[in-house]
Amino acid sequence: MADIKLFELVEKELELIDEEIIGVFGTDIDLLFDSATHLLKAGGKKVRPAFVLLCAHLYTDDLARIVKMASAIEMIHISSLVHDDVIDNSATRRGRETVRARWGNRVSLFTGNYTLARSLALIALYDREDVVRRVADASMLICLGEIKQMESCHDVSQGFKSYLRRISRKTALLISLSCEIGALICDAPPEQVEALKKYGYYLGMAFQITDDILDIVADEAILGKPVGSDMRQGVITLPAIYAMKFSAQKDLLSDILSKESTEEDDIKQAIDIILDSGGIDYAYACASRYAELARRELEKVPDAPARQNLENISRYITGRES
Repeated sequence: MADIKLFELVEKELELIDEEIIGVFGTDIDLLFDSATHLLKAGGKKVRPAFVLLCAHLYTDDLARIVKMASAIEMIHISSLVHDDVIDNSATRRGRETVRARWGNRVSLFTGNYTLARSLALIALYDREDVVRRVADASMLICLGEIKQMESCHDVSQGFKSYLRRISRKTALLISLSCEIGALICDAPPEQVEALKKYGYYLGMAFQITDDILDIVADEAILGKPVGSDMRQGVITLPAIYAMKFSAQKDLLSDILSKESTEEDDIKQAIDIILDSGGIDYAYACASRYAELARRELEKVPDAPARQNLENISRYITGRES
């Protein structure tokens, strides 16, 4: 979702995000500064701050005051990625070494915690108890989602509902929060705040399902990480769940995915089974359905250029390559 045309209305503000975050990261401890800015310097799509800005733009042209909030949301996301890479023992992220790979687990944990704490300091500048409460609630649920994912590793008995609950906390929740907060800090009508919150949730579901598809079918150079990374970590996604239910080789696939350690040949065989099962097409259909639900929520918000951008994103998301 890195196509700048999707975010052209907030392009100027998005360009300020890195500068804002680097300024917030100010510390005389070089190791902490280097590790905290490492992922930021790798680039990234800045999807979540873009949603904060676009949803705010439905109600105001003064986006300069929204930049700190958008930066704080991106920092929460960065913090979660740094911690995720420790949990998943990941070596690459965004096409470069993870913080864990370069500095180890201990530095990664401190870096993630520091980043989260700095984000909360930014949010506190707005003096909005309702915003702080929503961020706190979302952060707790995201943690619960990560624990659920950890508990479900290699669990081939999990079904569609378990998967959807897991990704709603892992991904959809923070995108939903981004949209909600953008409207909330501009004092949008409550029913429109709720509509944008739902838009973000549905879009986040479509985004994660598409991510899970790409983990199986994308070009590794474009993806920025090895294809089949989820399976290597024991994470069972929607295409695999479908294949374990409907493939003629479902028992073999279940055996492969239940292993604590998998060989490369196993991964390749699992991918082939999933591709042959129709699981990819099913997952794309699910993602498209969520994207359509997201567009319906936009009918409840002002008919402004930002709304068209949000609709374009919902159409683009299921066709992306990384």
